[in-house]
Amino acid sequence: MATPHISAAPGDFAETVLMPGDPLRAKFIAENFLTDAKCVTEVRNMFGYTGTYKDRRISVMGSGMGIPSMSIYAKELITDYDVKKIIRVGSCGAVDDSIKLQDIIIGMGASTDSKVNRIRFNDYDFAAIADYQLLANAVTAAKQKQLPVRVGNVFSSDLFYTPDQQLFELMAKYRVLAVEMEAAGLYGVAAEYGAQALAIFTVSDHITRNEKLSAEARQTSFKQMIELALDSVLLDK
Repeated sequence: MATPHISAAPGDFAETVLMPGDPLRAKFIAENFLTDAKCVTEVRNMFGYTGTYKDRRISVMGSGMGIPSMSIYAKELITDYDVKKIIRVGSCGAVDDSIKLQDIIIGMGASTDSKVNRIRFNDYDFAAIADYQLLANAVTAAKQKQLPVRVGNVFSSDLFYTPDQQLFELMAKYRVLAVEMEAAGLYGVAAEYGAQALAIFTVSDHITRNEKLSAEARQTSFKQMIELALDSVLLDK
């Protein structure tokens, strides 16, 4: 049955959904990585598709930008469409000095300045962490592909243009690898509703060094990240 934000029919989504922020990236993934992909929802142009990857049924859908948007779609996928696993695939800005452009980061945990998880956890601190099995599968797939990855803490920010530039120094001190805008919300929703979640990122820019990928380099590294996420799904028996 359709929700206010998703028009798919029951059974249209696979058990596993990849979620980039940009709905056009969801379209790109469906057209370039999935076989026989079918568009199952397009409410507000937030496109969702289901197809197969190496004989495994997989869906992909945009999440929009920020924790509120991600939380709406993730919650409805889990509670209304019986989705069991969500893997965020997106870009991030590095703050750790050892991180380079095009590196792939797997978010083991997600710190945040958002209050969403305190709201759901009676105003206590909630450790927003990835599902261990999905994390282990991604690391194993990376090793099989001989693809170097970094695993660690990321920071999910409510503000893209933050006025607090000193915050990046604090993140680096506490070994936060990079900044993005959705993972902490996704991990909180998955915990609340009994699903598994993971976030994988391509480093598109380095915040403290003011470095950015070219459009061509961004596309190449994005493809590597998507293949890693998809191949990790195949390891899930």
